[in-house]
Amino acid sequence: MDTPHFIPPHGGYEHLLSYQKALIVFEGTVFFVKKWLPKFGDRTVDQMVQAARSGKQNIVEGSIASAMSKKKEIELTNWAKASQEELKEDYQDFLLTRKLKAWPQTHRYAQRLSTLCRKPGAAYADFQRGIESDDPEIAANVLLGLCKFTIFLLKRQIESLEKAFLQEGGIRERMTAARLQVREQQRRDRKDKRD
Repeated sequence: MDTPHFIPPHGGYEHLLSYQKALIVFEGTVFFVKKWLPKFGDRTVDQMVQAARSGKQNIVEGSIASAMSKKKEIELTNWAKASQEELKEDYQDFLLTRKLKAWPQTHRYAQRLSTLCRKPGAAYADFQRGIESDDPEIAANVLLGLCKFTIFLLKRQIESLEKAFLQEGGIRERMTAARLQVREQQRRDRKDKRD
């Protein structure tokens, strides 16, 4: 008899597009704050780096936690989205307070960025020129666009997690189903021995 398994596959966050983009946002944010914000006396530096790190780390933790708790996975993925939203606001504030323009979707650079965001396997190197630009407007807009795209991916991921939970249930339901399956098999085995 095959023993039923109730712990679903988990981890594999490296393959999630949301994680891949959040990693680029984190690396880019570390570079950005070092280049464009004062080294001392500005709490925004730490807040931006922590929001970028939290966005990435919560995806990792949620992916690992999914083995035992869909609720925890959904919560942590939502925290990742919240961190990206906070970071998005910081980039918007950077542009606003310096009287720089946020690119509309019709801007040619914004369209190029959108194409790059959808490129399979895109890495930091694909965005490096924009992130490390000597023009703060370009650098902030590239990271702002990456934040927006990551938020979009995380929203879709949360929707997918909700659907999976409704269809498959959580760990308790899977544990109960597995235990009932084993009990039923044991009952059949005892019946076969008697017959």
